[in-house]
Order: sequence, then structure tokens, then C-alpha cells
Amino acid sequence: MRGTRRLVASCRGWLGSVPRASSDVTEPWCGAAMTARSCGAPPWPRQRLHCAEQRMASSASSASSGSAGSAGEHTKPHQHVKQRKQQLHDLAADHGVTLYPNVDQSGGQTSIAAVRDAHVDTINPGEQSQHVVHLQGRITAKRAAGAKLIFYDIENITGKIQVVAAENAHSGAPFRPLHRALGRGDIVGIQGNVGKTKLGELSVFANTTTLLAPCLHDIPTALKDPEARVRHRHVDMLVNDTLHHGLRVRANVLAFIREFLDARSFLEVETPILSGQAGGAAARPFVTQANTLGQDVTLRIAPELFLKRLVIGGCDRVYEIGKQFRNEGVDAMHNPEFTSCEFYQAYAGFEDLVQTTEELVCGLVHRVTGGSVVTVHEPDSELEIDFGTPFRRVDFLDALSESLGGIKLPDLDDEDALDQLEAICKTHGIAVQEPRTVGSVLDRMASVLVEPRLVQPTLLCGHPLCISPLAKARPQDDRLAERFELFVAGHELCNAYVELNDPHEQRSRFKQQAQARQAGDDEAHEFDAGYCEALEYGLPPTVGWGMGIDRVVMLLANATHIRDVLPFPLLKDREEPS
Repeated sequence: MRGTRRLVASCRGWLGSVPRASSDVTEPWCGAAMTARSCGAPPWPRQRLHCAEQRMASSASSASSGSAGSAGEHTKPHQHVKQRKQQLHDLAADHGVTLYPNVDQSGGQTSIAAVRDAHVDTINPGEQSQHVVHLQGRITAKRAAGAKLIFYDIENITGKIQVVAAENAHSGAPFRPLHRALGRGDIVGIQGNVGKTKLGELSVFANTTTLLAPCLHDIPTALKDPEARVRHRHVDMLVNDTLHHGLRVRANVLAFIREFLDARSFLEVETPILSGQAGGAAARPFVTQANTLGQDVTLRIAPELFLKRLVIGGCDRVYEIGKQFRNEGVDAMHNPEFTSCEFYQAYAGFEDLVQTTEELVCGLVHRVTGGSVVTVHEPDSELEIDFGTPFRRVDFLDALSESLGGIKLPDLDDEDALDQLEAICKTHGIAVQEPRTVGSVLDRMASVLVEPRLVQPTLLCGHPLCISPLAKARPQDDRLAERFELFVAGHELCNAYVELNDPHEQRSRFKQQAQARQAGDDEAHEFDAGYCEALEYGLPPTVGWGMGIDRVVMLLANATHIRDVLPFPLLKDREEPS
């Protein structure tokens, strides 16, 4: 795991891909004959190691710190691969080395982290222990002090450690041909004694080195182009730690959410990804065909309507973490395939939902960061987000009016409400796309004027009912929904509301959405007659909640683009030259 670099940063030693200057090359080995005798480790002749110091400095420019042994540092990629294949062919044909062997499990496996934990404070510089370990990992650096003494850095998910390979302590495949072929990127197995160099670098002094899987390509030392990083994600992960960090944050986030909801008696379930009708959100679905059924099916845009059917069926507390698919644009905050968590709780109200949200989000931040403050790195500054509770609450229409300089918004039920809203947008330079409805214009105005200003955790409450077709109206104002969205750093993290459970009213809302679809809004909700029929069996008073997992991971991993926290985000195919 690349994140463990922080844990072993104090063990500097012979790290990096370029040998150090001669003034720094003193003696990176455990070479005392007395140590070899007292510890029972293989002998390391003093004269041999002393001379190695001189050769290490003089051969700095030619040391094999590049990829793939000595296949050629300055060759073109296809030439490098060709030379590398020939080198490996010769190694196998002339010296009987198996290029892709199975792991020898007779000696077990030792994690690098375990080696460090057990020996970093128990071995003195210049000593070796009698403890034999078996490590596997990828070579990240190679430094040759002549043909008979090689230094490697080996890394795997548990950490990084130096390996010292000397010909006089070697057994197995011929030393020189094998180690001449080994290079950065190769995956190897090491058996040897744990010790420290005279400079105090914890190392494994190899008795046996096994090539487990060669790397045919020259791994770059840096990869910064965003598109190249995504298209060659495996190479990106070998070079950069960004995605490794994002994956660890994601795992933490998902584990905490499950623990939180499981502890409150929620039942994790799975609902269909393919169905005859997409619902539960305002989005354009992907459509495909089920050949056996002879009909079109859609990939789900949200699991909401299925989850509420489970509540009707007696599952009072349910949640699902899974993939959603929306046929929409790609930008820094959106990917057509994304992960969400939704839960539904019967016999709960709006304030219960607020309290649960604050507890879950604050607990999540503490789990990942260890505190309640998250630092977001902006291009020109750093921004501290304080997740202390209670979260600030602002009213949707009041916040919109305030952002317009106190302009009074029209009554949304007026016949000319749309015209008045469009006039306001024109005055303030807000572009509104077709088709234009009161709901779509309000949503656009809020996204431009209100949401970017919600930097600290804020609950944006009381959305107009026309943009909340599945939410119950406020008892005190039936124009507004019992709904809130949680915004942090100007982006929506959560959407939650009291669920509409009146089948007659739900049918009426769906009909309004159908009219919007007929007017050209292909993201409006479809009329779901089956769901309305299910409501007739009785949906208890229920609250629902959804969170975009990817955005939360972006925030906690300090990522500025969603592609930085997705292993394989969707990319447009490259146009092949004709």
C-alpha cells in the first residue's frame, strides 16, 4: 500500500531511482564479519563490501535503476519491449529460469509491515538476525555496486523495504544472469535474513531471489497528463499515489456507512439494476435490450421506488449501496456511472432525518480524518470545512431572494410565474436551457446563485414542490416540500425528504411530470403506475435519504475531479487514424 510510505518515511536509506552522490555513499550494507558470525547470518566479506562503496559511487551513472533490467533506458517503447522479451527468453533458455512460476508457499509469506514492526527497533545498525522471511513485491528501484552486489527497493501493499543481494550469499538460479535481467517493475519473491545496514537501513539480505512476473514495459518515473493517467490506470497507480489514497478513503467511507446503519437496525438489500422503467430521480436513463424478453430495459437511475416497495412490504428500515447510471454529461463532479447510498426509515420525521444526517456525516468525517475539520486545497488557497453540529439551515426561496439582492420572487402558482423568473434570469445573465418550466428555471437559478455560496455544511431546506415530485408537502405551506439537501464546499452531498405516501397525490405529481416530458424534458420522472398501485397498500410515514459516495470521497480525499477517485471512469473512445 503506497500510503504506508508515511509510516516508513524515517527509514530513508538507499531509496529512490538514482544512486546518491559519492559523499553520501558510505556503506549501505551489513558487512561486519563479527556480525555475520554472532548472528549466524551468511558471511559478508569486509574487503568486498568496502570496495563496493567505491564502485557504487563510480557506477552511479550506469546503475540499473531503470525498468526491466538493462533492456535499454533510451529505446523507444516497442524496441524496449522487443529487447526485454529477448532478454527474458535468453534467461529462460540458457539458465532454466521459469518466467511465470507459482508462488512457493512452503515458507509462508511475511508482510513488509510485519518485518518493520518486528525488527525496526530490535536490530542494531550493522547486524543481522537469524530470522528468515519470505517477501513478495514489485521492484521500485535497483542499484548495482558491481556485478556481485545489488540493492533493490521492494514494495507491496504493506510497505517498502530494501533488499541486499550478494553473489556469495546466493542460492538458486545463476546470480549474475538473473540479477542482470531484473529491473524496476519486475515482481519478485525474496527469501533472506532481516538486518540493518551500518547506516541503520532495515533490509532483507537475500539468500534466494525468484522472478515471479517480469515487467516488459518501461515504467515512467512520472505520469501527469490527466487523460493518460485514466487510460492507463494500472501505470498511473504504479507511479502516483492519488488513486491508492482515494481507494482507501472509499473503503473507509463504505465501511463506516454500513456500520452506522447496521447498528441502527437497517437492513442492507439489493434492488434491480435492469428494469422496464427508470424512476426515482430526474435523469435520462441508459436504454438497452433484453433479447430473451424481446423488450427494452433501462439501467436504474436510482433505487428509490424499489426500496419504498420494500418498506410497504414490512421492511421498516432498509438501505442500499450500489451503482446508478445516468445518461448525462461528464465533468469534474459527474460521471455517468456512480455510487450512491439510499436509506428509508418508516415512522420517522423531518427532524429525525436531520439528526441522523448530522450524526452520520460527522461520524464519517471523524472516521476518515480523525477530527471534525477537513482542509480543501483550492488553486490559490486552503479552505477549512468545519463539520461541527448543528449544521446551518437556510430556506431555498429565501436564499434565492437574498442572492438576487432582496428581489421578491413571484408566486409560483401565478400563470406568468415562468415569464417573471425568465426575466430575472435575463437580468442577471443566467442561461436557462430548454425546455423551460418553473421548476427547471428555479433549479438553474439556485445552482448558479445559491449553491456555490454554501461552503460550510449547510442544509438547504424547503424546496418548491414542483421540483420535488416524490416528497411530501410541508404541513404549514403546501407549496414547499419537507426536504433538504446538504451542501458542502458548494456541492450537494445528500438529498433527503419526507416521502409522499398518498397514492392519489403521487399520481397527480406523475401526471405533471409526464406533461413536462411531452414538452421535451427527457429528464422528468416517468409515470410509474406499478409504484402508485403499491402505495395503495399503505406506505407508513417514511423518510428517505441519499448520498453520492463519490463526492464524499472527493471531499475527504481532497480530490478536485471525480476521475481521481474512480478506478476506471468512463472515457470517450479514441479516434483511430484512418
